[in-house]
Amino acid sequence: MSDEQGAKPHYEAGPYVHCCEHPGCKEWGAFGFAKGNAAPNWFCFEHRPEWKPRNEARPQH
Repeated sequence: MSDEQGAKPHYEAGPYVHCCEHPGCKEWGAFGFAKGNAAPNWFCFEHRPEWKPRNEARPQH
């Protein structure tokens, strides 16, 4: 006997589209940025934040 009797298959409607989070922008947010386990923020090419390599972002003593 199967545990999946009556289970409905899960179908995706298509790729998930993220819109740019910059106020007033309606472009596709292709660039996701997150710190740690936080949910990512999505931005288009024009409004993406400047991404620094790990060695540049670390404070130098």
